[in-house]
Amino acid sequence: MPPQLPWLEPEDPLPDPSTAWGGDSPAPGLLAAGGALGVPQLRAAYAQGTFPWFSAGQPILWWAPDPRMVLKVAEFRLHRSLRKTLNRFRADAACEIRIDSAFDRVIRSCSSTAREGQNGTWIVPAMVAAYEALHAQGTAHSVETWVDGKLAGGLYCVAIGHAVFGESMFAHATNASKIALAALVCLCRRNGVELIDCQQNTVHLASLGAHEIPRTTFIQHVKDQSSQPPIPWHFEPLYWNELL
Repeated sequence: MPPQLPWLEPEDPLPDPSTAWGGDSPAPGLLAAGGALGVPQLRAAYAQGTFPWFSAGQPILWWAPDPRMVLKVAEFRLHRSLRKTLNRFRADAACEIRIDSAFDRVIRSCSSTAREGQNGTWIVPAMVAAYEALHAQGTAHSVETWVDGKLAGGLYCVAIGHAVFGESMFAHATNASKIALAALVCLCRRNGVELIDCQQNTVHLASLGAHEIPRTTFIQHVKDQSSQPPIPWHFEPLYWNELL
């Protein structure tokens, strides 16, 4: 039988991440169910290295995987083809990176974009509303790729101090999400952010230099970095010099 899963009332604190289900369980990393998706609850969750992830028809599920997939920004793998794409993007006056100019469109595009091997989305309406509230409060941000005045792709993330947690990406044009991720890497390098949380291990993220670290190491990083002052969330063209 699987281990008992704690059920949370809306005001209950999350359990310690070390109590999450282990690798031999039906859902490794699952920590608790229930609770609430308010701004205080989400900030507290991220501050302890935990995040919500659930599908339509399920209760709120909270996760603290071990190991944890992260991208150290100093180790971002800039493949030759992506370098060429970024140089063309940088040189084209019709292309730009914007921060937080269309958060609602970004998260809704992430929710509606079909993904290989996935049936449906975990970015359900309750999650959209929760992260829009986080954005209004200044804790969630969007990094956006714009071409000819149109939103071509982007990503959204959560940031507490110098702790940055990647959430989801989308692309309506080839490489638009990779361009947004590269811009986020530049922004992080510019402001002394060491790594971006990627949550789950995927082949795509590994190809860009992400790798797994122990949960205890990740949580200590979050504790250290979340106490730092917030970084400025804006992007200047010269930030590409951090990468190119």
